[in-house]
Amino acid sequence: MPFLGKDWRSPGWSWTKTEHGWKRIVLFGHELEDNNREIDLAELCSDNKENLFVGDVCELATTKRKKDLYNNNTKSQFVYRDKWIYVQKGSTKERHGYCTLGEALNRLDFSSAIQDLRRFNYVAKLFQLIARSQLTSLSGAAQKNYFNILEKIVRKVLEDHYNPRLVKELLQDLSSTLHSLTLHVGRCVLVGNVNIWLCRLETILKWQQQLNNLQIPKQMCNGMSFNDLPLHMQNKILYKLSDAYDIINLGQATPTLYLLSENQTLWKRLYHFHFSDKQFCRNVVLTKSDNVDWKLMYFTLQKHYPMKEQYGDTLHFCKHCSILFWKDCGHPCTANDPDSCLMPISPQHFIDLFKF
Repeated sequence: MPFLGKDWRSPGWSWTKTEHGWKRIVLFGHELEDNNREIDLAELCSDNKENLFVGDVCELATTKRKKDLYNNNTKSQFVYRDKWIYVQKGSTKERHGYCTLGEALNRLDFSSAIQDLRRFNYVAKLFQLIARSQLTSLSGAAQKNYFNILEKIVRKVLEDHYNPRLVKELLQDLSSTLHSLTLHVGRCVLVGNVNIWLCRLETILKWQQQLNNLQIPKQMCNGMSFNDLPLHMQNKILYKLSDAYDIINLGQATPTLYLLSENQTLWKRLYHFHFSDKQFCRNVVLTKSDNVDWKLMYFTLQKHYPMKEQYGDTLHFCKHCSILFWKDCGHPCTANDPDSCLMPISPQHFIDLFKF
């Protein structure tokens, strides 16, 4: 089968037509440098060949490094922008092959999804789960696409200051995974040149430093602020939060918010939102007055049980068509009652769909 595409081993031969016929020319630095040179056969065959290639041999190492960086920074050419994909786990008469996690990561439009605040947390959580356990299962094109989208996630946080804590956890898990793979497991499990992965580790470290130095500016507002709201409205806003760390961070703003964030009724509702009564009976934490410490109960069960996830928008799976899609975009469903076939897909369930 012929090789289609650019060969990284050689730039190939180029020919030019002259009065005496066709002559071969050699191009140097066509991809990476601007100073292209042409050398014809007459110059190669002449006696004055001294210092003809001086400087080119000395720059071979630099050129190879530039190629590695060029390949690392180049956007993947296999990235699609589909709104839905067909998920199949085996070959049939109608369809041949199967869909992998890397193919789903390439084809679904995650680059546009992170621009939507309803989907940002969903994509960030999915990328965090991939960083923990599924990074080595991705193909080379999927890994390149993964880091390209991750760069857009970090850029959005730096520009919009939206949920930096979640992205910090994502980068920390990704950095720990890459250190474990490169130092303990071995580089053989990673796809691509080792220079590319070293560049990615350096980039992750740079992103972590930028997020740690992130300072959210105080916006000057002439209208009503959060502290100007009545206490019952501030308390109602606290009841709408589903993340315990958001409640704690908000309680550190003012003494009034601290008192509201320490309310046991608030932590009781948060506990029942994430955990069940069976888990409550196994891990009861009482205070000195034999009352339940709901805040301590929440953090105790958080170590042993998964918490309930809540997202503004998630991917959905049609059980009738076996299609994975964003709900707002829809898909060409052939069922009589399409709504009865829909099933929301959590980030962990998304990964489980492609485990064979």
